Amino acid sequence: MIPREILKKIRQIEIRTNRLVTESLAGQYHSVFKGQGMNFDEVREYQPGDDVRSIDWNVTARFNHPFIKKFVEERELTLLLVVDVSGSGRFGSLAQSKRELAAEVASVLAFSAIRNNDKVGLLLFSDVVEKFIPPRKGRKHVLRVIREVLYFQPQRRGTDVRQALEFAAHMVAHRAILVLISDFLVPPDQTTAPTAQESSGLSRSVQTALRQANRRHDLVAVQITDRHELELPALGRLVLEDAETGDLVELNTGEAVNRDAFALRRQGQLRQVARTLRSFGIDSVQLTTDQPYATELGRFFETREKRRLRG
Repeated sequence: MIPREILKKIRQIEIRTNRLVTESLAGQYHSVFKGQGMNFDEVREYQPGDDVRSIDWNVTARFNHPFIKKFVEERELTLLLVVDVSGSGRFGSLAQSKRELAAEVASVLAFSAIRNNDKVGLLLFSDVVEKFIPPRKGRKHVLRVIREVLYFQPQRRGTDVRQALEFAAHMVAHRAILVLISDFLVPPDQTTAPTAQESSGLSRSVQTALRQANRRHDLVAVQITDRHELELPALGRLVLEDAETGDLVELNTGEAVNRDAFALRRQGQLRQVARTLRSFGIDSVQLTTDQPYATELGRFFETREKRRLRG
């Protein structure tokens, strides 16, 4: 039996995100995530302006005037939401944690998918694969996906993007839409000394996994951050705990030089992640817990559709 307060929270997210899907994003989703081919639909008479390459010569010869083959897009797709549930996702300095924002984004994409008759699956990961829900259709299934993103209790606190992407590749045999939702606070490779790039971005093993996943699937990265992960408030001397490792560090936030150094380092990491994703041809969108996500998602869809039309 699901507690009433959990059902209420899920219902609130459903209402909020469904409105957004109905008003704008479902159509944009359909436009930017295309099917993998065309299926034969029917034969009809040729009309001026039709592509002569579509003429069905057998039917044309039989009726002694031209007919063309009509095709429709092979629409049904699979959307797999790959969601980071490591310890850092619990952080939220305002009304919403990163995990809660991840649930809303997952909800928007999932409802957009089932509105277009696509399947939706879920993979939750920390530094291990915590849970996998195979792709299915239907509102009830999507509500389960939302509940798991919000309330699943992971066994581990770390982050391993590489393992999650490799698992996803094995579980989804055909080409799919993979949406990786994470703060990308990932540790460097432990087996080798970090390069200059790794010290401010993604480890080599994660980069390799991203390239391979994008080669096989349509990979989209959603990077979620909180304002106070980018800049510290002036609160004097603080003891900060790493949510994933448990490591403690003491920092005097009352000194501007310490706050500035923290902000430069953290913002540099985020820029490096964005540059790395862009260099691999992976579309990405950056969201923060203190800003409305609908605008950024809409802008992401618009940019992707314009690029597709140019191509």
